[in-house]
Amino acid sequence: MKNIGNMLKQAQQMQAKMAEMQEKLADVELVGQAGAGLVQITLNGKGEMRQVKIDKELANPNEVDVLEDLIVAAFNDAKVKVETHLAEETQKMVGGLKLPPGMKLPF
Repeated sequence: MKNIGNMLKQAQQMQAKMAEMQEKLADVELVGQAGAGLVQITLNGKGEMRQVKIDKELANPNEVDVLEDLIVAAFNDAKVKVETHLAEETQKMVGGLKLPPGMKLPF
């Protein structure tokens, strides 16, 4: 029974840390880019888009399809960075927690 009590206590601590981490994610900004930086998209740690920067060279009405492709690529690059950041922060938080075999976070 002692182990269950400790696990519950650790779970409560983890829940508090998780809530704190969620609050901090809104302040984290990660930049994805495409076309050697001609298109840049900034997302916060929650995956919300904050900014789009497009080099003036790409503002050619005859090449809108290239611009569209670069925006998608930059967004996907930023999204991967957000997911990597989240995974790293979660790992830091749960590093010392011993979970039963097969149990993974987030719940």
